[in-house]
Amino acid sequence: MVLSKVKESLISVLPIATIVVILSLTMAPASGSEILSFLIGCLFVIGGMSLFALGADVAMIPIGEMVGSSTTKTRNLTVILVVSFLIGTVITLAEPDLTVLASGLAASINPWVLIALVAVGVGVFLALSMLRVIFGISLRLLLTISYGVVFLLAFILSLLGKSSFLPLAFDSGGVTTGPMTVPFIIAMGLGVSRITSHSETGESFGFVALASVGPIITVMLLGFFVDVTALLPTVETTDGTIAAYGATILEEMKDTAISIGPIAAFFLVYRFTAHRNMPVRTFWRIVFGILYTYIGLVLFMTGAHAGFGAAGRKIGYALGSDFPYVLIPLGCLIGFMIVAAEPAVHVLNEQIEKISGGTIKRTKVMLTLMVGVAISVGLAMLRVLYTFSIWWLILPGYGVAILLSFFTPKVYTAIAFDSGGVASGPMTATFLLPLATGACISLHGEDYVMNYAYGLVAMVAMTPLLVLQLLGLVTYLKAKAAEKRLAEATPLPTPTPTSPSPALGEESAEKAEIEVIDL
Repeated sequence: MVLSKVKESLISVLPIATIVVILSLTMAPASGSEILSFLIGCLFVIGGMSLFALGADVAMIPIGEMVGSSTTKTRNLTVILVVSFLIGTVITLAEPDLTVLASGLAASINPWVLIALVAVGVGVFLALSMLRVIFGISLRLLLTISYGVVFLLAFILSLLGKSSFLPLAFDSGGVTTGPMTVPFIIAMGLGVSRITSHSETGESFGFVALASVGPIITVMLLGFFVDVTALLPTVETTDGTIAAYGATILEEMKDTAISIGPIAAFFLVYRFTAHRNMPVRTFWRIVFGILYTYIGLVLFMTGAHAGFGAAGRKIGYALGSDFPYVLIPLGCLIGFMIVAAEPAVHVLNEQIEKISGGTIKRTKVMLTLMVGVAISVGLAMLRVLYTFSIWWLILPGYGVAILLSFFTPKVYTAIAFDSGGVASGPMTATFLLPLATGACISLHGEDYVMNYAYGLVAMVAMTPLLVLQLLGLVTYLKAKAAEKRLAEATPLPTPTPTSPSPALGEESAEKAEIEVIDL
């Protein structure tokens, strides 16, 4: 199992590593130590992804399934809602992607205020997700209402002259569903759907989709009380050299311990209260799985920050200064490759194939996601170059996504909205966002970063909603066309001729005459 995870991680990281090395030797020259530092970061990321994926399989997914099913079995609505809210809040407080985003704004907003608001948003909407499955409420209806509230708040903020807060709000929804949150929430949804009377493939998904909306709303509400004119990003000081790894890995060990600690504590409390009959072997298997997850996240986040983050910022600045016309095609290429390096994407794809019984292939979902993220990063770089409002992309994008949900099979709609949150993970936050930030600073200066570099995560979270729903719609239409061709090709059985009685013949004639008159 470990070797297969390493192989999968190596295949995921190798393409993007190759692109970065080529750029570091050509358009964005880097020193030998900087290139070596990046390659060390690649090794950290590969090792971290492998251990994290193993930990997710062994610990996070089983814990989520057990909690979801046992909570639902209580049939106590208050318990279900309270536990769901607490789980959503605690896991989000532990999300490393959110910490990255919040620390980047430490000069303007207290990071813990931002993190707490996002966590509450996830907790509320995870409880709402539980209600959806228990009572069989339409995901399409909830998404339409939720995004209606989002765009109403966004419109009011724009009228108040606070539109520069919108990219941060949409980015908050994207970074929330990262490597800690996704495996747990998806598994919890699976556990719930298995117990309820509304259990079906489509109901197992949609938890991540709703969890992504809550933070957008809570951060927009924060925008009413924050002076957006003083909103400035804090540029990270990691220099991209090998020496940076010592300080970075110590920092990540502390941050990851804070991330994993609440989940480990929750599991222990759950084990000795609600699940006392858990086999000893299963208990220790999950304990070691949590350990794998911890080590994996430490390695992954260290490599992402000290290796990929520094490289992205340097490449973005160099291209913005000397080769701005390359930013859009390069953004598309990097976006296509980098989604495969997101650890939570692999977790989601495995669950999709497993829950659908193999009818929805993870390779097809992955390729579609890669195309969607390529488009999104290209559009984000277009914003960096030409400095236009995120409204021009977000409003029609989400509008079309909601419209498609009325025509696309329910399972594909749920998968699409889940994938939007999953695609915008730590590699997006620690490599693509610094890439856009570096390019924006070199082209326009630091004052433009909040309006035009931020919003990239939101774009990465939006395009999967469109491309995966289109995939579902095309798949559905092809299946219908195939059924029609099969029906036309199958000859109808020839009826055996019989001699009708005169009375029946007369009756048939009378009926035919009546039908003609009626017409």
